[in-house]
Amino acid sequence: MMAEIVNLRQARKMRARQSAEAQAAENRARFGRSKAARAAQEAEAERQARLLAGSRLEPGEA
Repeated sequence: MMAEIVNLRQARKMRARQSAEAQAAENRARFGRSKAARAAQEAEAERQARLLAGSRLEPGEA
């Protein structure tokens, strides 16, 4: 029985490619939002900040 011959350089590159692809998939899941989704979230945060600022009581107003 003969073992399969493996080119170590190619195996190392293949492992690095698979690792990079896994990292890319993780980054897409974590950071990958569309421009519209980012804009909607920023608009909502801005709206909430305005609402909070408008509801704020200054000293002496109460």
